[in-house]
Amino acid sequence: MVDGLVRGATAANLGLTAEAALGGLNFDGGPEGDAAFPAHRLAQSAGRAPPEVAGALAAAFPSSPWVSSVRAKGAYVNFVADPARLTEATLASVLAFGPEYGHGESVAPPLCVEHTSANPTGPFHVGRVRNALIGDTLARVSRAAGVPVTTQYYIDDMGRQATMITWIWSKPREAWPAPIRAVVDGHETPGEKGDLHYGRPYPAVSAYLKEHDDAREEVSALVREIESGRAPASHRELAKTILDGMLASLARLGVRFDEFAWESDFVRDGSVDRVLDRLRGAPHAVREENGAWAIDASGYGLPKESTHVVVQRGDGTSLYVTRDVAYHLAKFARFARLVDVLGQDHQLHARTLDALLAEIGEARRPSFVIYQDITVPEGGRMSTRGGSAVWLDDLLAEAVDRARREVLVRREDLAEGAVDAIAEAVATGAVRYHILRVAPEKPVVFRWEDALSFEGRSGPFLQYSYARASSVLRRGDADRPPYPFEAARLSDPEELALVRLLARFPRVVSYAARSAHVQALAGYAHDLADRFNRFYHAVPVLKSGDERASRVALVAAVRQTLGNALDLLGVPRLETM
Repeated sequence: MVDGLVRGATAANLGLTAEAALGGLNFDGGPEGDAAFPAHRLAQSAGRAPPEVAGALAAAFPSSPWVSSVRAKGAYVNFVADPARLTEATLASVLAFGPEYGHGESVAPPLCVEHTSANPTGPFHVGRVRNALIGDTLARVSRAAGVPVTTQYYIDDMGRQATMITWIWSKPREAWPAPIRAVVDGHETPGEKGDLHYGRPYPAVSAYLKEHDDAREEVSALVREIESGRAPASHRELAKTILDGMLASLARLGVRFDEFAWESDFVRDGSVDRVLDRLRGAPHAVREENGAWAIDASGYGLPKESTHVVVQRGDGTSLYVTRDVAYHLAKFARFARLVDVLGQDHQLHARTLDALLAEIGEARRPSFVIYQDITVPEGGRMSTRGGSAVWLDDLLAEAVDRARREVLVRREDLAEGAVDAIAEAVATGAVRYHILRVAPEKPVVFRWEDALSFEGRSGPFLQYSYARASSVLRRGDADRPPYPFEAARLSDPEELALVRLLARFPRVVSYAARSAHVQALAGYAHDLADRFNRFYHAVPVLKSGDERASRVALVAAVRQTLGNALDLLGVPRLETM
């Protein structure tokens, strides 16, 4: 098709290059065709009107066995692929590559995706889990697109928040202030996870410190000790115990990490000192009267009130942003590309980090995926320190309970163990998909009726569609390949619509990896499931005649592609529901 565009443009004296054609072709042509070429840029360079250029291109396009029609509409040239050839090539590719269908060759430079990185202060709340799901899914689709990916969790064990945990647990329980002890005594349960147990007093500690100067000074002194490399022996152990509990919650959602980077390690190994040396010699470094060092970042477009960036206190200790520079330099030493997933409340930090990297002469920059908050229907942003959080574990428990009731309504014949397994898969799939389907720049309002719907844009709908395709294959004694087919037998409009969607999958994966728009994959999966259900109700499969084998192959291809999409989204596959 690209070659045809070049030759057609040459015949029309438009001077189109192969690069221009490749850059302009949109293979999701919409209702007008299977691919579309916008003529705007070419028309501008040729000094002609876009509709005129589109018409000339369509008229000059040479015949091709792969293209059944070429038509101009407005400023677009629309291409319709030959149905039989498209069907033959698409089904053959899906069935040959199987679980690798949609995957690209490993040619990209290595990528580090740093995500989640929540402070080890207690259980995850629902708002924070959006970070984990975006980062985990981006890593999945990037690997599928051929990118070598390492995921990292950056553990802030030196800041004030982690220090507050060490401060309270380093005291005997009887020495705890009464308001803090009241939220713990009588509320603990045997065997509870470390994040819940050791993080339980955190909101009360935060509130207590606001009202008690002596306690606040104790915490500040402990912060200075830790930031000077003299942390109590229990400090990292507490952080790790809480982190292990947090990671166990994420593991239920299929989120795991390749590596963990401890903030304090960059102090211990001298990395932070080396960064401070470079910052003190930066073009806009400022020495303050108390001995502190700062950067005048007024030339970097930061808000006026944030242009004075302190990078070293008067006592010689570093700050979070300084240590973050050291962390990013360590990542740049290993990876060609960095992606950081951050909440919208960290946008200023991201811009400040960029400014400090520029100040030390570092030309490379991380890319940032910034996401908005998740709210519950009652409204309001969740906060761990404020105690207004909805814990992820509680959300998952309620999701499992609701999913279990839904499963029992539909399948009274299932054994208890099977119900539990399906309910867990439906619940975790519902949570993942409900959050991933929304673009990061838009807020998510978590509604149960949407998340657990078996008919809407939801994880359960995708799982139900996959289970339906699996059922068709089982009932047709065709749950294993080979799947012979004749492309000419698949001519119904519903069949051809499915084929076109199947053909799009590799490009959707590539786009999601390249753009970090993982919601595009979520949208594609819904479209494929929805189109398959239309086909299922409109076209007989197992009771058809000469078309039976080919339709079974089409169902097998849908099941494979939908399953691959579910894997990349982290939504569990279900063979039966």
